[in-house]
Order: sequence, then structure tokens, then C-alpha cells
Amino acid sequence: MALETATEERLIDVLQSIAKERNISFEMLLEGLEAALLTAYKRHYGSEANAIVTIDRQSGEYKVFHRRAVVEEVVDPKTEIALEKAGAPYQPGDFYDEEVKPKDFGRIAAQTAKQVIVQRIREAERDTVFNKYTRKLNDLVTGTVQRYEQRNMYVLLEGRDEAILPVSEQVPGEVFRIGDFIRAYVLDVRKSPKGPQVVLSRNAEGLVQRLLELEVPELVNGVVEIMAIAREPGVRSKVAVRSHRAEVDPIGACLGPKSSRIANVSDNLRGEKIDIIPYSPDTMTFIMNALAPAKVIAVETYDEDGVALVIVPDYQLSLAIGRDGQNVRLAARLTGWRLDITSESEADAARERYLAERAAAIEAAQHAEGESEEQPAEEVAEASADAEELRRKLEEFRRERLGG
Repeated sequence: MALETATEERLIDVLQSIAKERNISFEMLLEGLEAALLTAYKRHYGSEANAIVTIDRQSGEYKVFHRRAVVEEVVDPKTEIALEKAGAPYQPGDFYDEEVKPKDFGRIAAQTAKQVIVQRIREAERDTVFNKYTRKLNDLVTGTVQRYEQRNMYVLLEGRDEAILPVSEQVPGEVFRIGDFIRAYVLDVRKSPKGPQVVLSRNAEGLVQRLLELEVPELVNGVVEIMAIAREPGVRSKVAVRSHRAEVDPIGACLGPKSSRIANVSDNLRGEKIDIIPYSPDTMTFIMNALAPAKVIAVETYDEDGVALVIVPDYQLSLAIGRDGQNVRLAARLTGWRLDITSESEADAARERYLAERAAAIEAAQHAEGESEEQPAEEVAEASADAEELRRKLEEFRRERLGG
């Protein structure tokens, strides 16, 4: 039976054309159509029989078969056939397929084929979009601003795929109008009942890295490596880099001729300032570098707490801290250390106060733990509260020093 279609083209030609145009698997279309035809057959002619539907991959002709298992003794004639009746070369356990020709099934099959093709195209396009942007996860995409809904921005990527830039991933102060060009970072790709949802970000640190890689060939070929990034979106970022070749200056490579490379990155971030910091495996040196442009006299580290006491000249204290603590906050994130900034004239007092409060907190915690087995629950709780209060005071001291 030849499957009827809306055109004079054979079904197989239509499916091949769709598969090529939409980048959909031809075999997937046929398998989907076979499954749908089987469902339509059972819906119209009863589901009792064990039916199968096949489509010829060359001609497009379909056939409906009643499939039964070959057995020695038949128990259920709808699903079994006797070995004697099946004949050679069948053996017990084989399947015996007998073609059936249901009346008026051609019209039903044609309607089903149209529905399946539309459905499969939709599903395949969704899968294609999902797979396409899954491969672009943590990478850059470009598009145009399409609309806003509840402050969430919807972006049209490559002229056809829609993505969302949630308000939580937008940079405060950045303004994009409908139709504006936008470059963003693919933060996530999710499946939803309405299709794949591509989630973008403009405030991710990865956006800075990818923009730098667009401008700096040395990053792409591995000569220069980004070791860490700390960012306050829309305001300032610090990027720590190192070179794997002695003759290549990582700072100069990232800045480019007349700072043109870093200027392009800053332009893409709507004027965000980018500080390129030389990375060092030596903790003290790295912390000093990270606090640039401030000059640092000395760094004292307390590994147990992950705290570093940073001593700067009196006249450099404000510069080291930065406006609203921004410079030291970014340096702390970049290095992974909590930074307590103090001026040279106050260094001794700051050190003594920090060590005293630290020692008191440790002693209180040890005392509470040592008496916990002998003390009543209320006393244990009270001692623990005292220790916690000392820890809180120590934390307040650290925050006072603007370590983030």
C-alpha cells in the first residue's frame, strides 16, 4: 500500500527532503512514523492483536502485520501460532508475521503521517537547539535584544533561537534597548515543556575570560594562562595571569599594543575597568600584586585561618582599601585569602589585637569542648555561646579591617 501524501512526491522523498533541510535523522523520522501508524491502527482496529507496522526504506510503502509467537501448543491464538501451521523454517520461539490489510487504513495513515512529521520536526528542532547550546555552555554567544518580561531580557540568538537573560544575571546600570546587539555568556541550558531554555549571563566572571580570549591569541594557544578572576560586574575586574614562556610578558600580551586589546574587552563590558595582575605561586607576592595599584610593605599570613595581615604605608591605606572597600575585596576574592589591611603606624596594634582575640576564641572553644562531658546541658550551651561570641568579635575585627 502506497502512503498517500498532500503532494505527488513519494513519502520517502518528502522525508528525505525534510531530514536534509531540518538536519533531522531520516531514520528517526521513519521510526517515529512507524510507531505512530501502529498507535493509529490499534486505536481504530483494536489493540488485542499483537500488530507491527513497517515502512520500506526505499519505496515508502508500509505494511501492517499480525505478529504471533511460534509454539508447540497454542494457548492464546491472538498471540500464538502452532508450529505445524507456521511450517518451515520456523522453530518454537520464532515470530510469525502475517500481513493484514485493514479497510480504509490508507486515509488514516496519511493523516497520521502528517501529524508525525510535524511533531518530529518540532521535537528534533528542540533537541538540535538543546544540543547546540549545550556545546556552547560556558562560552560566548551573540544576539539581539528581543523583548523584556518582568525585567527579564529575551535575546534572539543567530536570528532564530531565543534565550533568556534573567534580571539576576544582568549588570546593574547596563541598559539595552530592543534591537540592540548583545554579547553574553551561556550560563545554563535547560529542558522545559516549551522547549530548551538557554540561560545567559552578563555578570559571570567567565564572560571576562571569554572576551579576553577573543582578543588575546596567547590565551588561546596556551602561552598565557588565566589563573583567577575576581569581578564586581559593571565596575571592575581583576584578572591574574601567568606566562608559560619566559620571553612572553603576560601583562603586555593581555594589554596589547597601546592597550588596544584590554580596551576592546572593556568596551564589550560597557566601560568596566579590567586590572591585569601578574600571578605568583608565592602567596605573599600574589597578595601584593593583587592589591595594585597600592604599594605593600609586608604580608603576614595565618594559614590556619586563611587570613593575611597586609601592611601598607600610611598614605597608601585608602588606595589599598579602595572606594567602599572594592580594591581589597577584589584582591581577597582573587587570592582566596581574607585580607586585613592596616597602615604601617598601626600594624603592631592591629597584629596584637587580632592575635589576642584569636587566642581567646581558640581557648574558649577548647574549654567548652573539654567540659562538655561533665557539665549540664545548660552550662555547655552557655560556654558554647561565649565561644561563639568571641568568634563573632574576631570576625567583626576582620571586617573592620575591610577584608571582605
